[in-house]
Amino acid sequence: MLTRKQHQLLLYIDDHLRRTGYSPSFDEMKDALELRSKSGIHRLISALEERGFLRRHHHRARALEVLRLPHMGTEAPAATGTETAFVPAVLNQGQTGLEGAFSEASVANDRQTVSIPLYGRIAAGLPIEAMQDDSDRIDVPVSLLGTGEHYALTVAGDSMIEAGILDGDIAIIRRRETAENGQIIVALIDEQEVTLKKLRRRGSMIALEAANRDYETRIFPAERVHIQGRLVALFRQY
Repeated sequence: MLTRKQHQLLLYIDDHLRRTGYSPSFDEMKDALELRSKSGIHRLISALEERGFLRRHHHRARALEVLRLPHMGTEAPAATGTETAFVPAVLNQGQTGLEGAFSEASVANDRQTVSIPLYGRIAAGLPIEAMQDDSDRIDVPVSLLGTGEHYALTVAGDSMIEAGILDGDIAIIRRRETAENGQIIVALIDEQEVTLKKLRRRGSMIALEAANRDYETRIFPAERVHIQGRLVALFRQY
């Protein structure tokens, strides 16, 4: 059970994320809840974190992530070692519906679509940061994703076809630094190569598995692989 103030703050943060793509400041939260000091906001956020409703990304400013609302199911926690199967949600051209936002995304006036960066082909072999040219963007609907930062990459090749991911698909990625076994991630290898593969942890090693029996699994020490995001949807044009 949440207290009235905890429930009020959670709904306010969720609404702010949906409207703007980033979390509110502590001053904004303090004013919204009519509290006298920000220390009360800190206590409420800590309580929501402990109860699994909220996640705070300490390495980024104004970075709160709503994991669930009282009437919603829980999103699985990060990196527990359990198996999670992925069934891609394919969004065909002309459909409407993706919820969520890139931190600098511009939301369309009708609130039905959001514009996120399209960084290029996943086989480009560059870190995501090196692709950050906002000149190419894609408008996607607003009902398939949760809150958080998102970007898009064009899939090149057939290494993930058995997971329903085809050459030319646009992968919608939620920016995250953690993932569970079995999830499909954008992995940065040796700070040079970016690839879209299924994550498998093996002790101190990380295996990046293709979804095509013609491709071999690649195994690296964990420190050589950095997760740049998790696949949450596909956009496909016919």
